[in-house]
Amino acid sequence: MTATTKFLLAGALAACAVIGASAAAQQRGFARAGAGAWADDAPMKHVPPPAGTRIERDIAYGSDPAQRLDVYRPAKADRAPIIVMVHGGGWWRGDKARPPVIDNKVNHWLPKGYIMVSVNYRMVPNANPLVQTGDVAAALSYIQDHAAKWGGDPARVVLMGHSAGAHLVSLLAAAPAIARDAGAKPWLGTIALDSAAYDVVAIMERRHFDLYDRAFGTDRALWSAASPTLRLKVAPAPMLLVCSSKRADACPPAEAFAKQAQALGARVTTFPVDMTHGEINALLGTGGAYTDAADAFLRSIGLN
Repeated sequence: MTATTKFLLAGALAACAVIGASAAAQQRGFARAGAGAWADDAPMKHVPPPAGTRIERDIAYGSDPAQRLDVYRPAKADRAPIIVMVHGGGWWRGDKARPPVIDNKVNHWLPKGYIMVSVNYRMVPNANPLVQTGDVAAALSYIQDHAAKWGGDPARVVLMGHSAGAHLVSLLAAAPAIARDAGAKPWLGTIALDSAAYDVVAIMERRHFDLYDRAFGTDRALWSAASPTLRLKVAPAPMLLVCSSKRADACPPAEAFAKQAQALGARVTTFPVDMTHGEINALLGTGGAYTDAADAFLRSIGLN
């Protein structure tokens, strides 16, 4: 090898190292952006609840400190329907009391006579998404058992979740045995707000945000068990699947899940909205066609 060749080879290797480092940096940035994009990160100031709202915070539905829920109820609730809200945050962060999670929803549905319950659950790495789904099921069972003392109707419960929370409630809908095993009874319907995952296997087999590796690891059995699309074998209760038309990977998986559920005889509807992932969470309850669609879904299953 001549000195010139060595020089050129060294230069090429150095350039490759620079390019590789740049690509790695871009990937880290991509992952960080992804983690934020999948969380409840829409900026929003706290909106006070309606006058007369009664709030009970941090009610334990399990023995772990993370297994807590908040109840928001009208002063004169009487056999009120109940919306159970499950926050997002990439399966590793998030909180039931954050303004984008609960404020506008409380202000919209409590005056209509609803009770809102917002649920926390154990986080990765202490609990994988399948265990988290079990937490939501345990919370649902607790809510049904205690609904009457809040003025609620245990037979008129709807599950709602955003992002990772939408994944968890969709998995419960697709695999109701998880709920039954936790002592929960059937619920009337499910609203998934821009789910982070319908087919986890498909996600993990292509380029994906690092947060999925944090949540689902390398266990293919977990990928399958935590995939609503793959667990769907019988018709679930009616579902409304909201998805962001701003993301190319948001609506197609929702539509594929809906088509599969419809083939089983279920009433499952997708609702694309021209909003960001965070806006879908924060703006529900502020009026307009999006909130109207949620209300129409609730009326279609016999609620106010």
